Amino acid sequence: MNQRDATPLVLIGAGKMGGALLAGWLENGLDPSGIYVVDPHLSLEMTGFLAERGIRHLAGARSAATAKVIVIAVKPQNMVDLLPELAPLTGDHTVAVSIAAGTTLATLREGLGADAAIVRAMPNTPAQIGRGMTVAVADDRVSPGQRDIVGSLLEAVGQVAWIEDEALMDAVTAVSGSGPAYVFLLAECLAEAGAAAGLPPDLAARLAQETIAGAGELLARAEADPATLRENVTSPGGTTAAALDVLMGEDALMRLLRDAVAAATQRSRELAG
Repeated sequence: MNQRDATPLVLIGAGKMGGALLAGWLENGLDPSGIYVVDPHLSLEMTGFLAERGIRHLAGARSAATAKVIVIAVKPQNMVDLLPELAPLTGDHTVAVSIAAGTTLATLREGLGADAAIVRAMPNTPAQIGRGMTVAVADDRVSPGQRDIVGSLLEAVGQVAWIEDEALMDAVTAVSGSGPAYVFLLAECLAEAGAAAGLPPDLAARLAQETIAGAGELLARAEADPATLRENVTSPGGTTAAALDVLMGEDALMRLLRDAVAAATQRSRELAG
């Protein structure tokens, strides 16, 4: 992607996810002079970050230039009031990208205008270290060129998958959007279980965190699927097999995760209205 294809770029919201995207774009060579950041509640750390790189910070969207790309990285509850302010920033060649959970293409189009080209995307928090997973869906007004630009911007913080059916975004949110929290909870529970088995709490926490981090990296690098990796570490009649008999039993981990994902999917649908 030519840098000029994505600028002027207006980033609405520079919190954790917006900040992660911005850092990824700069690392991949996006020209900071073509970026506007709109955030009335910018942290001191981000204020310094923008100043160091010569990125323009605006308190309100009305002061921004007409954009080629608008990336909306604000909380869903702020969208209704925000979208009408963004409509004047859109032109014939503008594509708007929303990463707000539960905010549908229809809601975005209602606020931005009937002719707006819109992409709805769901990244997750590992984007903060360049290991994110983002799923995106584009409406029929997004051109192939705009889709390529958006894909390149999202790939700056990890992998990207495109879907055609927006209805799948609720399940995407439940699996990958909320998924890191499930893994962090697993680390908490494994540490507590280790302490309950007699390990010093600090050692139990370290073992849990490093084991999960290492297993995740192995999963990312290995050609084998998760089931094969699990089988490779499980000796018949051994300690791992004894633990898996509990975890894989009726109403155990699989059932809990199915219920958890179903609950998150339903909540995403409720937020979408």
